[in-house]
Amino acid sequence: MKIGFIGLGNVGSKLAGSLLRNKFDLTVRDLDQNLTKPFIDLGAKVANSAKELAEQVDLVITCLPSPQICAEVMEREDGILNGLSENKIWLEMSTTDESEVKRIGKKIIAKKAIPLDGPVSGGCHRAATGNIAIFVGGERNAFEKILPALTVMGRKVLHTGELGTASILKVITNYLASVHLVALGEAWTVAKKSNLDLSKAYKGIAVSSGNSFVHETESQVILNGSYNINFTMDLVLKDTGLFDDLAKKLNVPLEISPKVVEIFKDGQKKYGSRAWSSMIVKRMEDLNKVDFRASGFPDELIDNEPEEKGYEI
Repeated sequence: MKIGFIGLGNVGSKLAGSLLRNKFDLTVRDLDQNLTKPFIDLGAKVANSAKELAEQVDLVITCLPSPQICAEVMEREDGILNGLSENKIWLEMSTTDESEVKRIGKKIIAKKAIPLDGPVSGGCHRAATGNIAIFVGGERNAFEKILPALTVMGRKVLHTGELGTASILKVITNYLASVHLVALGEAWTVAKKSNLDLSKAYKGIAVSSGNSFVHETESQVILNGSYNINFTMDLVLKDTGLFDDLAKKLNVPLEISPKVVEIFKDGQKKYGSRAWSSMIVKRMEDLNKVDFRASGFPDELIDNEPEEKGYEI
């Protein structure tokens, strides 16, 4: 299977790296040539346009910052759509809007190609080792055809149903992660003001009913003070916006989400759009004139689990 990968940012570079590390025939594309060079050095090919890439491969993967950017890459004259033909597969691995995936999906089906959405969850550190989780929506036969590629990019792979269902589930999980992160800011403030040993508090929360994936990962770089989670404020606001838009379409009144959005907008204003998202807890540090530092925590997350071949769950 020949694979093309467009979008070599924080997550995309690591997913593409897993494909290359596992000896897949890989062609890459990114507007930033500094991001494509390491892949050339390791044996990947580089396409001059998205259209050219789509013409050359069986599976086209996109992993881009926003639905708008993806639409441009797909639909412009030298874009992916004009390079697709019968039985080729498009896998959208960006976090995007379910209706947008379906809109572009119709255009892909018109080319007799097959659309899938396949967002990932679990953090950049797990993307680097092929241990991240992947949700995939769309035609079951196409999912099975690309499963060998999915199981080297990720460890736990879930077929969620029809096209768009994976994107909905991803938006839900990212919303929950944002809620957990905001809650951690308040939790760490109370722990600090109570003069708890924060290293012991970290362990206590991790073995308790209050534990979360966000605590196990992001609390480490919060306590270190680097806040480096490889995910930025603007991306949180994009994802929470997608969640809110989905709720509006479903006529679901929300109570917690609007407050979380308000908090992250304030964090973006204070620390900048490209500040690490975990810096949202700094609002509480600044307000209470404390810090959450503790010794023994890393400045960047590293996945210490061995790389293993993935599987469908």
